[in-house]
Amino acid sequence: MMTEIQAFVNGVVDGSLSDTEVEDWMRNVFDNGLSKQETVELTHAMLHSGTVLEWPAEWSNLVVDKHSTGGIGDKVSLVLAPALAACGLKCPMVAGRGLAHTGGTLDKLEALEGYNVSLTPEKAFEMVGEIGCMIGGQTGEIAPADKRMYAIRDVTGLIASVPLITGSILSKKAAEGLSALVMDIKVGRAAFMTNVDEARKLAESIVSTGTGLGIKTSVTLTEMDTPLGFAAGNALEVLESIETLRGAGPADLEELVCIQGGVLLHSTGLCESVDEGAFRIHDSLIDGSAIAIFEKMCVAQGVHPSSFENERELLSSLGLLDSTLNTTEFPVSRPGWIADIDAMALGTVVLELGGGRLKLGDSVDAGVGFVLDAHVGSLMIVDESWITIYHRGILSEKHRTIIENAITLSNEPVDAQSRVIEIL
Repeated sequence: MMTEIQAFVNGVVDGSLSDTEVEDWMRNVFDNGLSKQETVELTHAMLHSGTVLEWPAEWSNLVVDKHSTGGIGDKVSLVLAPALAACGLKCPMVAGRGLAHTGGTLDKLEALEGYNVSLTPEKAFEMVGEIGCMIGGQTGEIAPADKRMYAIRDVTGLIASVPLITGSILSKKAAEGLSALVMDIKVGRAAFMTNVDEARKLAESIVSTGTGLGIKTSVTLTEMDTPLGFAAGNALEVLESIETLRGAGPADLEELVCIQGGVLLHSTGLCESVDEGAFRIHDSLIDGSAIAIFEKMCVAQGVHPSSFENERELLSSLGLLDSTLNTTEFPVSRPGWIADIDAMALGTVVLELGGGRLKLGDSVDAGVGFVLDAHVGSLMIVDESWITIYHRGILSEKHRTIIENAITLSNEPVDAQSRVIEIL
């Protein structure tokens, strides 16, 4: 006998339920929640509303992915997918676009001239087989129920529901035919979840639902008060990702890549511990194997091979040599140690400069953004630059004031902390 949840998902996909009826059902979930088993059932119905990718039997324990709730400078996916492939895993990463101040993986990669995020299932299968990874967008065949449900949630204020968030994320990820998933839930003032308790509730729902679907599911809770790495803005983040893939990236970005990769290598049994897996991911960044796979992936998805020949070609491919792109440095007014950098304030400036979307469908300026010249814990002297803003035209006084107020200096030394709050 068909359950109420299955009947609802069927009605979402075949159009027999009106938008109002879909909204009413989801509002009931928003107000009253679902049990663990009901959340599994909803996610199962959503993922089977469309195509579920299938892989060769010999890959049965090797297909993995990662998902992040997003933040300022969060470029982990660009580095992690090729690093995982370099370590023997298969990563068919279906990624999303940025909305508001949170950047999207697809927007970042599209900053590379020619990069095509629209792959056919056949092309994705070929790339995962030959290269070990691909990063593309959700096709109409994958979890169509979620596409309609999310659009209605977005305009009716029904986003912040743990069962609906769980179903939305995991239906798309499970449709990739995964054996293991690591979910990165950002926590802090520039994150979707601003406190640890709320993030932990979502984490527990993701883990129990993923496990209920037969996927080895882990969650990292990570800090998103300050920007991740030094760069934010689409083209600048690709540049920093490539530096990290070459073994010369920021310590906090490298930490998250290695830990989340280590979790997946351990989950699939390729490593005996998370630590051993993290060391293997780190080795792939040092020995050149991860960057080689990244370049192959980009070329297979439409980027000209010459883009990776030298630094000038890379900057040109990313549009960072555009003469209309200006840079403005901001010096500190007094000496001290950097105690805080407000990621939300800076992310909002990048958004308003054209580097993000206020609504789906808005165009994005890949060139704008910022590069931090120092980070939390750095000792600054008077008039030393702490940030460089990439922008068109002249920066407004409003944006100048926001940027100047985004840094907090301390008279005492400050230690940079690990980004990782907890692993579930």
